[in-house]
Amino acid sequence: MEFRVLGPVEAYVNGVAVSVGGPKPRTLLALLAVHAGRVVSQDQLVDAVWGEEPPEQTRAAVYTYVSTLRRAFAEEADVISRNGGGYLLAAGLDQVDLHVFTTEVGAGRRALADGDLEEAAARFTAALAVWRGPALGGAQGEWAQGERSRLEELRLAALEDRVDADLAIGRGAALVAELSAAVAAHPLRERLRSQLMLALHQSGRQADALACYQEGRRVLLDELGLEPGQALRSTHDRILRAEDEPVASPPKPDVVNVVVLPQRPSQLPFDIADFTGRADEIVQLSEHLSATATAVRLCAISGKPGAGKSTLAMHVAHAVREHFPDGQLYATLRGVHAVRAEPFEVLAGFLRALGVADAAMPADADERAQLYRTLLADRKVLVVLDDAADERQIRQLLPGSATCAVLVTSRERLGALGGAAQLGLDVLDDSEAFELLDRVIGDGRAAAEPEAAQHIVRLCGRLPLAVRIAGARLAARPHWKLSRLVERLRVQRRVLQELTLGDLEVRGSLALSYAGLAERERAALRRLGLLDVSTFGGWLVAPLIDCPPDEGEEVVERLVDAQLLDVVTSDDNGSLRYQLHDLTRAFARERGDAEESAAEIRAACTRAAESWLVLVETAGQRMPHAQFGDTGTPAASPYLADDLAGELLADPEAWFDAEQADLVGVVERISELDLTDIATRLAAALCSSRFSVRNLFGQWWRTHSAALEAAQRVGDRTGEARLLSGLGWLRYEQDRFDESGRYFEQALEAYAHTADAHGQAMTRLALSTVRRERGELAKAFESLTVALPELRALDERHAVAQAEHELGRVLTEQGDLEEALATCERTLFAYRTLGDRRATAIALRSVGIVHRAAGRLDEAARSSEAAVDILRRLGDRLMSAYAVQALAKVRIRQGRGDAVRSDLLECLATCNDMQDGFGQALLLRTLGELEHAAGRPDVAHRYLERSLQWWDALSLPVWRARTLRDLSAVLAALGDQDGADGAWTEALVIFERHGSREAREPRPESVLNPA
Repeated sequence: MEFRVLGPVEAYVNGVAVSVGGPKPRTLLALLAVHAGRVVSQDQLVDAVWGEEPPEQTRAAVYTYVSTLRRAFAEEADVISRNGGGYLLAAGLDQVDLHVFTTEVGAGRRALADGDLEEAAARFTAALAVWRGPALGGAQGEWAQGERSRLEELRLAALEDRVDADLAIGRGAALVAELSAAVAAHPLRERLRSQLMLALHQSGRQADALACYQEGRRVLLDELGLEPGQALRSTHDRILRAEDEPVASPPKPDVVNVVVLPQRPSQLPFDIADFTGRADEIVQLSEHLSATATAVRLCAISGKPGAGKSTLAMHVAHAVREHFPDGQLYATLRGVHAVRAEPFEVLAGFLRALGVADAAMPADADERAQLYRTLLADRKVLVVLDDAADERQIRQLLPGSATCAVLVTSRERLGALGGAAQLGLDVLDDSEAFELLDRVIGDGRAAAEPEAAQHIVRLCGRLPLAVRIAGARLAARPHWKLSRLVERLRVQRRVLQELTLGDLEVRGSLALSYAGLAERERAALRRLGLLDVSTFGGWLVAPLIDCPPDEGEEVVERLVDAQLLDVVTSDDNGSLRYQLHDLTRAFARERGDAEESAAEIRAACTRAAESWLVLVETAGQRMPHAQFGDTGTPAASPYLADDLAGELLADPEAWFDAEQADLVGVVERISELDLTDIATRLAAALCSSRFSVRNLFGQWWRTHSAALEAAQRVGDRTGEARLLSGLGWLRYEQDRFDESGRYFEQALEAYAHTADAHGQAMTRLALSTVRRERGELAKAFESLTVALPELRALDERHAVAQAEHELGRVLTEQGDLEEALATCERTLFAYRTLGDRRATAIALRSVGIVHRAAGRLDEAARSSEAAVDILRRLGDRLMSAYAVQALAKVRIRQGRGDAVRSDLLECLATCNDMQDGFGQALLLRTLGELEHAAGRPDVAHRYLERSLQWWDALSLPVWRARTLRDLSAVLAALGDQDGADGAWTEALVIFERHGSREAREPRPESVLNPA
């Protein structure tokens, strides 16, 4: 096969031209041919063919054009092969006209350097003969345009080299017509004009040669405002000196003298005047670059997009330039662009700056690198390589001399650069970011609005580029208050638009890194942004992009290498956690909205949430459970290897602490997407495994209310019922019993609508508890008489035990102590059989309360002590406090109240810490009883009054009545008989209204005998 790009883009099979299609497949073929024998990445292909407007399915579109070309090549179809993340044209260098051209040019230049002028002229002539017109004919786009210009420059350089050889041979007269046309086409190209002058001079046309110079001078002054360069002036002077001499064949051309060193190169870009912060980094880099060394000094700066790597490098380079009197070289390597700078071309630029003429430029990359190192030997030169893609791109650009130093910037850490001083550049700290903002805005505006300025800094994530753009926008708008920009930056979907000014934009900087990723990494970044997580475990990427766990880990590491993910910390298990910078997350979400379909987003979020659910349920099984819900046996996840789940959940408490905020956000996010089934199951699992155990009421409310809105929005009555039930239990735990009852009643109605017998029975059980606490004993009893048969029919043994336990409590409240004891003891046996130690302890507490109410204090003490022991062993602080309170009531009646005072005060603090209002009211009442029994009625009065305030706030009349009964005895001891009578009368009315056993008990006198 044969491929041609030096003219129209063409392909030949067995000498016959084949159709390669329209502009897009031609562009794709041209790119592959230019890089023949090398893999061209998918991203490079997309960028070359489509530029800034790629199709939605880029992989499929590239494959379509590749298939078109393969069909055209028929039996030679495998010349284009899929390789790694791109495609490769498996063509020899002699099969592509461009590589034939460069090979011949290289041979010509070597012959020219050796003084073999005839061979050089022949080689250059052969090279130019493969050109058939303007390069890349039929290709389109920015890449084609740029490559076409580069190739034309190579053609002109080869032409000039051939002319040098011909002039040296003495063929000037034959060159005049060709050179005249070339100069007319390129009037500003001084080398061509110089050659035309020499050709005219050799032809005996000195006057025309001098006129040619004057015409060139005029054009340069008119077009560029410049005088001719030294080479053109030298040719002019040479011709003037030879005006009266006969023309002779010139000696070998000057180009064989390979190098003429000019003044030292000074290529550093400007250093910004308002550079701020980075003091430690400047010292570290400056000291390393200027130190005496036995090998080249090499510093590599890495960091995320917009971190200020290039700005810092330029600032440091200017600071140390006095240590490099022989010059400073600079090149931007375009490491994050689709078309990167080739070391071959960068070396050409460096060699030109060091005085190497184009005619003497080595054609081979290794030869260029050798000449480069030779020229820098023993010279003190600083080389700055900005925006490197990887180590391979810069190795040929490293000097060999210890007198030189190199400063490299890259978005990736260049760990394979041996001996390099590595500097990872993070965002600015708060004070540096504030100072930068203040300096960019000017006029002291930041100091005048410090709070707003701090908000801007935080909303910019302390990223230098973002802070600089924000400051520049405010500087350009002196009429704006800083608070106005704060409000605009707070709109997440507009933040990247706000951080744009002129050619500075955060979005563009991030887009370059994004464009350099493979599609799988892009998808991971987009979906992390769409999921809107702050910190996360690396395992999350696998379900998001639907790949095995080990491949997901590789994607995470690639995103870390690209500085688009930060490693924030290891959790208590030693597992790494990652985060997206706020602006990176905004960019990722923006790309996700633009590139992901609704179906892809829902599928990815579902996979991630299902995996989270497995981990939540597994972690929950390893922790004490709340009474509400039952996670059952966790399902397996294809995205979580067994050893990975074990590693993550080695300490389930620590795992929940690390994941908690994101778990809440995930439930809210999947609820926004109306993924009600998984949102409901995940919210319920979080409640039973974590939120109810730790009284995390805010998180409980957020997850359930978000999922409930979604369920109601899409008409998911099953999910709605489960979530209403969960909210009912939340309000119960918060002691908001009226709301709790309403939620349970709504849940009961929703379960009935779906004919869910299990849901109805469990909700009746929960509703009975609320009704008992509210003193609605008859209604509670009625709920249980309906629920118990239903639960037995469903063979829900644990729920049956719960219902029996609740029935025992109701009977205790009603005063049927014999039946209450029998029921509680059946419950105790059931819990022990089920192996539920926590429920066993709570049932023991209930047995103790029955014994105490019946006056059997020793039996009450034994049961209560056993309950305290089990709950403390389980680490259940809240229920331990309730068990201690029950034991303390017994001790008070035994005359041993002083021994439990400190325990009660500690339990009161626990209930306060865990936002348990009911527990606080109960313990305050018990402390009032203790102080009254100890003969301190004034202290008892204060405790009981505080307890009454709680019962009023909780709207629990029976408990208010019990405390009033205690207060009547205390008031009598204080001599306030009228107050005592009033308190007792109010209490008795409440007892009788609610049918509680205290209505049948005698009024206490000076010694309390409460429930």
